[in-house]
Amino acid sequence: MSEAQKQLLEKQLWNIANELRWKMTADEFRDYILGFIFYKYLSEKIELKANKLLLESKINKKYNELHEWKDKEIIDAIKEETIEDLWYFLNPNELFSQVAKKWNNRNENTADNFILDDLQKILKNIESSTMWTESEDDFDDLFSDLDLTSQKLGKTAEQKNELVSKILWHLDKIDFALENTELDVLWDAYEYLIAQFASGAGKKAGEFYTPQQVSQILAKIVTSNKSQIKSVYDPTCGSGSLLLRVAKQVKQVWEFFWQELNRTTYNLARMNMILHDVNYRRFNIRQEDTLEHPQHIDKKFEAIVANPPFWLKWKADNLKMSDDRFSQYGKLAPAWKADFAFIQHMVHHLDENWVMAVVVAHWVLFRWAAEWHIRKFLIEDKNYLDTVIWLPANIFYGTSIPTCILVFKKCRENPDNILFIDASNDFEKWKNQNKLRDSDLDKIINTFKSREEIEKYSHKASLEELKENDYNLNIPRYVDTFEEEVQIDLDAVASRLHEIESESKILDEKIKWFCEELGVRSPV
Repeated sequence: MSEAQKQLLEKQLWNIANELRWKMTADEFRDYILGFIFYKYLSEKIELKANKLLLESKINKKYNELHEWKDKEIIDAIKEETIEDLWYFLNPNELFSQVAKKWNNRNENTADNFILDDLQKILKNIESSTMWTESEDDFDDLFSDLDLTSQKLGKTAEQKNELVSKILWHLDKIDFALENTELDVLWDAYEYLIAQFASGAGKKAGEFYTPQQVSQILAKIVTSNKSQIKSVYDPTCGSGSLLLRVAKQVKQVWEFFWQELNRTTYNLARMNMILHDVNYRRFNIRQEDTLEHPQHIDKKFEAIVANPPFWLKWKADNLKMSDDRFSQYGKLAPAWKADFAFIQHMVHHLDENWVMAVVVAHWVLFRWAAEWHIRKFLIEDKNYLDTVIWLPANIFYGTSIPTCILVFKKCRENPDNILFIDASNDFEKWKNQNKLRDSDLDKIINTFKSREEIEKYSHKASLEELKENDYNLNIPRYVDTFEEEVQIDLDAVASRLHEIESESKILDEKIKWFCEELGVRSPV
């Protein structure tokens, strides 16, 4: 996408964000905007497919020109084809563009301008169009959280209708360029909107949004030197963008597996997969508590990525000690912090010879008690920990705490050392956040791949070194970033002061001379 195209897209998206950003929280905004984008995407996919079929059948009409009753036979034939190929169906009068254009007639006081009832019906029709098909489960209740009756959209039905109509109208102007495989306007649109809104949304935004640069680091790590991946897994998937970021790094990901507790976010993740043309047969998403009710317990995955919640409590009861995910460690993560419980869960699912990368708060590196015991077991007994990457503070929305990335491998190419990378000082200030630049990201990835030791940036610590530090992984113990104070030459400073004093006397004499010439009183 050219810079001019990107600027136009951002301007169009800003108009949409501006309609909603002051009316609701970040997660609510996300629910609505991705839902509407998804509806537009489904409509455009249907139009492309239907128009192609009409052209092949030598019918001189576009799909949006077909009449629901007059052209019923043609529409039924198109429905049969699209259900088979696209897994869902929309009638011509249900297309996004047909609904959105009603805003153009807003000054005409007619019932046709009220779209909420029709829109709610259309969204239900999309879900029901998949009944008795293989894709039924993946479309079931997909729009259930897109509440068009919510007071957040307005106090009256007319206010709600006006707001939703304006959003659809703005969205209709954006060309998703679905026929151009070189562009991913949908991805750019979603990322831009979420980032823009989350930047001012406070703590809540950080619960679902992983900064794009951090996602890229995770994805590049688990796909390093790979052209395709059989399976990728995220136990706390949010809206699924981290998994899609992995897919962008390789030619092919055959299967996506994930789990998500929140029902709304679970729906958004399903939408996000379909938005990016991931066939429903290739993704397996479950809505459940990952730690309490794991849904893929017997599976092993080639690549695992996650950004688990930082402040989560969990049920660290004695029953967990008989769970294969935790039993071998001899200790459970404390009930008040589930960080290591997620790490143990992920390690359990990691296949031999493959990679997992997880974002954690920096306290995971050095807290004691049960967490020290688990750390020691992973390093000394299993030798699974491969790399520790310390990220800058304040790069996640909603929290300023420092974060790091832990990389685990069950069969390590470098089993005699662990790589520490201190990237905490490489960033730029951006609005209310710190932001990793492309150069910062490249430096992290290149150092990870080469395992090069760079002064004040990276260090390969031997296992003996970790043992000497009692398995405290706090990076300042391994990467010395101390900058010596510049030595001050006191003789040079004194000499310069004498020079300044002499120059000052000469200047004073000049001022006196000028004042005498002008006949005014000298200030010196």
